[in-house]
Amino acid sequence: MSCVYIHGLYLDGAGWDRKAGRLMEPPQKVLYTLLPVVHLSTYCTTDKTAVTASSSATCYTCPVYKKPSRTDINFIFPLRLRTNKDPNYWILRGVALLCDIK
Repeated sequence: MSCVYIHGLYLDGAGWDRKAGRLMEPPQKVLYTLLPVVHLSTYCTTDKTAVTASSSATCYTCPVYKKPSRTDINFIFPLRLRTNKDPNYWILRGVALLCDIK
């Protein structure tokens, strides 16, 4: 299994609860929240234990974009983020991750 660490991602439309490690309401008057370092790992979809472990928690599949302009050209990949709310809540809020906020 291979993995990478990503830093410098900004949450747009949500905040991040560092203690619980999940999405939360954004603080007032804060446009972007810096996400802590993210550990990405890959797994084979035929591995039943990996799929079960990742699907047991409620997750929002968050789009990651290069720039604030949310076009298919700037889309990089989807990243699953833990949440205690229904994922549709974050979809309606338009939550996304950005590599650059300028």
